Amino acid sequence: MTKTQELFLFIKRSKICRSREAVKRGFTRTEIAALLKAGKIERLARGIYRVSGAPVLPNQSYIELAIRCPNAVVCLLSALQFHNITTQLPHEIWCAIEGTTRAPNMTYPRLRIVRFVGAAYSQGIEEHVIAGTTIKVYSVAKTVADLFRFRNKTGLDIAMEALREAIRGKKVTLDDIRKMAKLRGVYNMMRPYIEMEISS
Repeated sequence: MTKTQELFLFIKRSKICRSREAVKRGFTRTEIAALLKAGKIERLARGIYRVSGAPVLPNQSYIELAIRCPNAVVCLLSALQFHNITTQLPHEIWCAIEGTTRAPNMTYPRLRIVRFVGAAYSQGIEEHVIAGTTIKVYSVAKTVADLFRFRNKTGLDIAMEALREAIRGKKVTLDDIRKMAKLRGVYNMMRPYIEMEISS
């Protein structure tokens, strides 16, 4: 088996491969270019490849974000979608970055950047491994609390729907919701909606 064939199999097994990872495994950028020129692989974004014609992976755009910007955290509407809580289909990925961290320079997938500072960024991060890539996503409780905090940007109706579906679908406990609401400073405004869900 030639080195180029070995590289092709490596990319096929990886599903989505970053050129940096291929080079770490002993392959060269020339070999990557040869596969690309032959049409055996396709470039998804700068330095990110997959086998040509491979089916789109579930959450592929989140995988691409995690590869390009490992510290970005999927948040708000996109986190709702990731957790299967909403019927909303955002046309861009909502992601959080910390403070003054440089925003990822990506044209696709399109990003909606939210900046969090300190504990607001670090609290409630979950890590999910998909196709060998670790994706950071805020927990259901953190996402619901953030939706109420950012209700002027995302809409109060979406925050209320998320709270309702999270509780009824048993995606989160009431204690977790209350705790995160207090940490995010929105408990007082969320309390009537929480009580309404408990009584319904």
